[in-house]
Amino acid sequence: MQLGFVTAILPELSLEKVIDHAAEIGFDCIEVMCWPKGKATRRYAGVTHIDVVNLDKKGAKKINQYCKSKGITISGLGYYPNPLTPNKKERKVYTDHIKKLIDAAVLLNLKNVNTFIGRDPAKTIEDNWPDFLKIWQPIIAYAEKKKIRIGIENCPMKFTKNEWPGGQNLAVSPRVWQAMFEAIPSDYFGLNYDPSHMVLQQMDYLAPMRNFADKMFHIHAKDLRIDQHILDEVGVWAHPNLWHTPKLPGLGDVNWSKFAATLHDIGYDGPVCVEVEDRAFEGELERRLLSLRQSCDYLRQFIR
Repeated sequence: MQLGFVTAILPELSLEKVIDHAAEIGFDCIEVMCWPKGKATRRYAGVTHIDVVNLDKKGAKKINQYCKSKGITISGLGYYPNPLTPNKKERKVYTDHIKKLIDAAVLLNLKNVNTFIGRDPAKTIEDNWPDFLKIWQPIIAYAEKKKIRIGIENCPMKFTKNEWPGGQNLAVSPRVWQAMFEAIPSDYFGLNYDPSHMVLQQMDYLAPMRNFADKMFHIHAKDLRIDQHILDEVGVWAHPNLWHTPKLPGLGDVNWSKFAATLHDIGYDGPVCVEVEDRAFEGELERRLLSLRQSCDYLRQFIR
């Protein structure tokens, strides 16, 4: 396995500076954020460390050479919009850009692109299904043609008032994943798996790794703490941001020893990338770099 981090936590740095810090801290790889250039209102969105729209062979070669000089690899390209938004114009922007990531991955000699399935939050899963098929069948066909694996993160995107009632991502549970993979059978359609989202939903976070071992394309290492004293006051029907807190690995409710053991058991040998969303480590750059150092030191117990 290769230990890395998601570059969204360092938005103000150039790709070269991000690679420098990854090497200095002791990481093996980075998942590079590739949002379209511009601003985004969502936390950790809108980060562009590789401009895939304007990437060419020369630019890709330069990136790969710099990575090699520092002993760092790129685990995958990341972009996490809502391709099933009810706004048809936005849908096209998102799906077109996902294809740009696929093209960029080919230029960079990579194998992974990570994203969200998306969802119209006003509709049930069943009512979203026709649009899921309409949008994702051609994307996966395109990825399959290019031999690039699409890893779907299992984040519910259902944390605050503006994401309710259904959230902005269909791929929230093993039952939904199974239906997706049966509807679009492809060796290039799988998961970018994050155990913290299962903790939030009070689900077993180890069983999916065993049951979907062949679909584990990429792993996010993010922890999560259920704030029981608040949950006891507001209940599970309150917006989850009220009663849970994203944390660095080792500071929440995930048992990382068991998690890593399960990855070893299923023969997983891919990237495990820290995703920092811990508000206690936000703020100045040095504080965020500390979060990466601490996460690297902790996870090196299990990933070498």
